[in-house]
Amino acid sequence: MSDPVKYITDDRGERTAVVLPISDYEKLLEDLEDLAVVAERRAEPTIPHEQLVSELKRDGLL
Repeated sequence: MSDPVKYITDDRGERTAVVLPISDYEKLLEDLEDLAVVAERRAEPTIPHEQLVSELKRDGLL
């Protein structure tokens, strides 16, 4: 099976860009968005798992 990624090269043969399937591109965007959320929330306080479950049950979400 061939690699679906294609490279665009300059006249010296050096890679300057990449072309990949849209599904791969969309997955990369999702991953980037997830990483941005993690970075934004890094300083938020944490709570124990048991407390989270208890609160979700209390709020009718679990």
